Amino acid sequence: MTGYGDTYYARTLADVSQRSSLEGSVQADVAVVGGGLAGLTAALDLARAGRSVVVLEAERVGWGASGRNGGFVGPGYATSHANVTRMAGAERAQALHRLSIEGVQIVEENIDRLAMSDNTRVYGKLSVLRYHDPDGLARHCAMMKREFDYHLEVMPTDAVRNVLRSQKYFQSLYDPACFHFHPLNYARALAKAIEALNGRIFERSQVTGCDFASAEKIVRTARGEVRARDVILAGGGYTDDLVPRLRRSILPIATYVLLTEAAPERIAEAVRTPMAISDNRRAGDYYRLVDEGKRLLWGGRITTRKTEPRRLAEMMRQTMVSTYPQLEGVRVETAWTGLMAYARHLMPLIGQLQPCIWYVFGFGGRGMNTTAIGGRVIAEGILGTSDRYRLYEPFGLVWNGGPFGVAAAQLTYWTYQAMDLAKERRAARAA
Repeated sequence: MTGYGDTYYARTLADVSQRSSLEGSVQADVAVVGGGLAGLTAALDLARAGRSVVVLEAERVGWGASGRNGGFVGPGYATSHANVTRMAGAERAQALHRLSIEGVQIVEENIDRLAMSDNTRVYGKLSVLRYHDPDGLARHCAMMKREFDYHLEVMPTDAVRNVLRSQKYFQSLYDPACFHFHPLNYARALAKAIEALNGRIFERSQVTGCDFASAEKIVRTARGEVRARDVILAGGGYTDDLVPRLRRSILPIATYVLLTEAAPERIAEAVRTPMAISDNRRAGDYYRLVDEGKRLLWGGRITTRKTEPRRLAEMMRQTMVSTYPQLEGVRVETAWTGLMAYARHLMPLIGQLQPCIWYVFGFGGRGMNTTAIGGRVIAEGILGTSDRYRLYEPFGLVWNGGPFGVAAAQLTYWTYQAMDLAKERRAARAA
């Protein structure tokens, strides 16, 4: 057993080797708590700069959201550019969006530099509307070209329905620079690269305590400890109460994913493009062909409920069939859930808790690019080569509201669902 559960990524994992748990006391320049993509990216940049690093992971490298997500890599954050502008100002919002574009480039550069032959990139993403609004998409394309020299295209309804055989879809934004890939293979390749630079990674090594009072910080596990000058706290939706202030700053939000059986002919009746696809709803559907078009990987829905639904596979199958009735009868081979970390402001949490104690987490379902740039700016802060991490200061460690925050998040999602449904019904009547 790989220890990753029955996900598509675990089934197609290129490297199934396991790492030992921490035992005894070790010394390092930097201790990283969390073996997800943010912690691994920071550790790799630090190791490349000659710093000694130790990564502690409670489960396996990439075990959480980093290794069980949709695998879509593209710029942006969990909230809109307009909201970022409102919260941080126009100039900072522009700089932040440029960082999100750089995050995509970091992933590409790592794949190329590490010669990841087991991680083919498939370029192109369609962000599909479920109502008619070509003018709104055209305005967004113009803004992205004007502000960031970023190229997007509007795909008209007929062209969309030619490749996505669903009457629920209208126009789409086509982004040729986005791509999809195998995130768990990527995470494990980063880990191997860290170790090749003499970094150390310990799995099954949950951190149980820490002492940040002295110049030399101590991070403890059940059977060992790491002593380091700097500590990076890079948890996610599975963050525990090790540092209560961090735990109180995020809401763990569950999302669901399925993998169909091999049914290439049936799937081709519905989806006729290898590109990544998502719709424009809040917590909408996202999906892509895998195994050279033989299977469909489909994700969607969010909930504050942490436990897995009893009928998860059937629930997700119904969601898929509601968009593509022609997939009725296609069997779900496996389905899984995972926890994402959302802050109330929907922006990543990146910064310093105190001198030499850094945090980078809370990516709100947009972690493929933001984990990369988050890890990099934290590494730069430790190395003293930039203070770009300060660009995220307007989005601080805001209290999540406790049980009231959980209830408010679920209510907000239901409200958004109702608004989306009403908009789609108006579009259907007008068609």
